[in-house]
Amino acid sequence: MFKDKVTELLNKALEENKSLFLIDFTIDGGNKIRVILDGDEGVSLSDCMAVSRAIEHNLDREEEDFSLEVTSAGATSPLVLPRQYKKNIGRKLEVKTSEETFEGNLTATSEESITLEWKAREPKPVGKGKHTVQKKEEIVFSDIKEAKVVLKF
Repeated sequence: MFKDKVTELLNKALEENKSLFLIDFTIDGGNKIRVILDGDEGVSLSDCMAVSRAIEHNLDREEEDFSLEVTSAGATSPLVLPRQYKKNIGRKLEVKTSEETFEGNLTATSEESITLEWKAREPKPVGKGKHTVQKKEEIVFSDIKEAKVVLKF
């Protein structure tokens, strides 16, 4: 009953801001509510506060005691939804599949897959030495075990 009410309030809050979407939502045994959001243009502190207020102000602490945490997906959090890839086009990703790990720039995304591009040094086909080649890999979402944005400082 409590979870249904919180879910309804959360969905209503997300409908008010269509650029936000849910990454994770849990309620543990002690009524600790945890909501993790992401957004097409990122998530601001005011976005988190608006969702938090939409939930908190419509629950009665006299009926049910609870704690509430609304956060954004961190910069180092794995990408879990296809919608997250679209906002990261042009950024460098590390993508792990069951066979290998790729690191390259995300250049395209579709309903089924992503495309990574990178430059690699490979032996020349004739003669000694290496030359730089442009690599491109299309990876189907179902093959991705983990994908993270690579941050450079």
